[in-house]
Amino acid sequence: MRTPLRLLLGSGALATALVAGAAPAQAYTAPVVLGAGHVDVADVAYEDGALTLGVHDESVEPDVERDADDVVFLVKRAARTTVPDSAAFRFLGAAGSAVWILPEIQNPDLLWPGLAAEEVEPGVFTGDTVTLKVEKVTGSGRVAVFTEDAVGAPHVLVDSGDARPDAVTLTAGTHQHASWAFQRAGVYLVQARATATLAATGATVTSEPVVYRFVVQP
Repeated sequence: MRTPLRLLLGSGALATALVAGAAPAQAYTAPVVLGAGHVDVADVAYEDGALTLGVHDESVEPDVERDADDVVFLVKRAARTTVPDSAAFRFLGAAGSAVWILPEIQNPDLLWPGLAAEEVEPGVFTGDTVTLKVEKVTGSGRVAVFTEDAVGAPHVLVDSGDARPDAVTLTAGTHQHASWAFQRAGVYLVQARATATLAATGATVTSEPVVYRFVVQP
């Protein structure tokens, strides 16, 4: 039996804002809450001349494709940690301050979010690449997506607090993982769009914008 959304998110304004405010009561269907397992949050596909963004949920057997509108990504309180005492991590906040991180290396108790272009055939786009653009982030604080190298130095892919455009290059036929960091507890809406250049014609194709919903537990 599925646990009610309100219980998963907690009581109070956080749950009310997401549940009651999402749609008129007569039209509302509770979204699927994903809080653990492997999920490609941004799953790029190209079919019948259209570039699309969806969600590939591998946390269930068999895995399924979902619309972003039907999903809430839950960042559990177990993801809460502190910002390292290193200048390289200042994009996360002040050293020692709280931050919620879904790590690049899988923790089975937390969501393991990926970025995927596995459904894009090689040779379709120039350079075999698709650009995932994060156009807008609204919420309780900053959102950052980053990887770490072999010695733990971060490479920032997305930082909603630096006032610069954020874009991630995805290679056709592959998927990748990164750490997702949230500065405060609360509800976040992340608007993204995919774009690429057709190798055969040089024309640009762009997906419709998609909004991903994250809830960070206090």
